[in-house]
Amino acid sequence: MYIDHIRQKLTGHVPQPAELVEDHEEAAVAVVLRDGPRSAEVLLIERAIHEDDPWSGHMAFPGGRREPADESMRTTASRETFEEVGLELESAEYLGQLDELVGNRRVSPRLVVSAHAFHQPNDQEFVLDPAEVQQAFWFPLAGLHEAERQVEHIVPEMPDVRFPGVVVGEPGRHVVWGLTFRFLDRMLQVLEHPFESSWGNLSQFVDGAGNPRE
Repeated sequence: MYIDHIRQKLTGHVPQPAELVEDHEEAAVAVVLRDGPRSAEVLLIERAIHEDDPWSGHMAFPGGRREPADESMRTTASRETFEEVGLELESAEYLGQLDELVGNRRVSPRLVVSAHAFHQPNDQEFVLDPAEVQQAFWFPLAGLHEAERQVEHIVPEMPDVRFPGVVVGEPGRHVVWGLTFRFLDRMLQVLEHPFESSWGNLSQFVDGAGNPRE
């Protein structure tokens, strides 16, 4: 899973659009990749802690909602990345778009999110916006497949649900789950390096589109 392989697979990928809901809103995230010794490495952020933020403290990709001045969702992803972590992506190599996904059905059912992949060949220092991000770091894609990192994640609002998650740093804190996990999972499928098996019991409670089962 090095950059050449990722470039080849994403070039041939046709993004699958989300099923749009009435009066939907748009957001975009940036899947920023760089070369690493084991594999390509992906940029992940730990969101800042805010009492009223449903994504407070979550692991995520840099990104956010589209603004009227944004020419495209790719522009949104680039702008948000610069604002949140200080990385300039306008001159980075654009690798392509992943599929669109609908946000959390409980807190953002009208939000349609697109993921845009970039190759950042030059090292840049992070300049974090503390109002948005408390930490940012790179993680090797190869590490996502390590069995000891694959955990079941539980959120207080849904104690019966075991979400599939991946530990990318401190256990119990730096766990990728939810929408960010879904984008990583989808990217690994496109790269033909999928997770070997699924885990958690999420499929018992929601269908493939994320809608609660009756």
